[in-house]
Amino acid sequence: MNLTGADIVGLVGVSFVVGTYFLSQIGRMEVNRPLYPALNGVGAIFILFSLYHTFNMASFVIEMFWLAISAVGLVRALWVRRDPADK
Repeated sequence: MNLTGADIVGLVGVSFVVGTYFLSQIGRMEVNRPLYPALNGVGAIFILFSLYHTFNMASFVIEMFWLAISAVGLVRALWVRRDPADK
């Protein structure tokens, strides 16, 4: 098996997505903080990059959803941080 640059980028993306999920499950990362959805979004982008080079429809669809959900989470996390009611 020969790994290409696109494969390596995709694997880094997988490590971001799985790593953040794992850290959230063991209580080491707060899902309401901006870092969680940001890393998930970057992970999805990296996986989509690898899919551009070796396409798989099912993986593409789930990563598009993952990216969209991460974007919503990031906006919410940033919005909540700026909420004056928190002060």
